[in-house]
Amino acid sequence: MNTTLNQKVKAVAMNIRKRREDLNYTQEYLAAKLNISQNAYSKIELGYTKITVERLFQIADILDIDLTNLISTDKAVAA
Repeated sequence: MNTTLNQKVKAVAMNIRKRREDLNYTQEYLAAKLNISQNAYSKIELGYTKITVERLFQIADILDIDLTNLISTDKAVAA
């Protein structure tokens, strides 16, 4: 069970990274928008940091993507 959960967390982190890269945003830009350090943001994309639902909504808003698409673990993020 824990392995499945970890895989889902990594998939969401990968979705965040892919969407950020598709928009040509830097980690520094996202970190500034979220009021966190670039290092802290990097840990989100790597799946090392547990993030709140509020933070997920903030990221989805910045990346201009529906939250359900961002947290989808079925396939790659669609714009």
